[in-house]
Amino acid sequence: MTETLIRNCYDSPLGDMDLVLRDDTLVYLDFAGNPERLATLLGRRYPGFRLTESRESTRFHAALDDYFAGVADPFDGLPVETGGTDFQRSVWRELRRIPSGTTLDYATLAERAGRPAAVRAAASSNARNPVSIVIPCHRVIGRDGSLRGYAGGEGRKRWLIEHERRWAEARAAA
Repeated sequence: MTETLIRNCYDSPLGDMDLVLRDDTLVYLDFAGNPERLATLLGRRYPGFRLTESRESTRFHAALDDYFAGVADPFDGLPVETGGTDFQRSVWRELRRIPSGTTLDYATLAERAGRPAAVRAAASSNARNPVSIVIPCHRVIGRDGSLRGYAGGEGRKRWLIEHERRWAEARAAA
């Protein structure tokens, strides 16, 4: 059976994003312009899927508006479906536990996911994250502090980290 998914656009400060829903659950969020990534990440979970376009604003649009306005944890409680292996899901759970405004390295991510020797597998899982920003893969950096491996590009990764840091500092000072 072909799965019909609903694709929406979100106009972020960093450019358009593809927001894809299955019923009322977020299944994909990433910067637009990478149809191969969208097809690959969704095709693994929904072979032969079909996209329908929508311009209807959703609660995910509102949560993204809040995120870009600096609201802490605007995605908590929203339904998200990632698919993935047990290890990938453990990595993605750990990503969501990284506090906004902070970063950690790939080795620490692997350790927190329960497999300290699986640094490359943790990095690969990070790269296969189907819901960018909601699962904050941009918060993972190299052990030496370098920015690496973000599908949205290094400039966007830097912007997101700085954006979160700025808002976290403002909340702490309030």
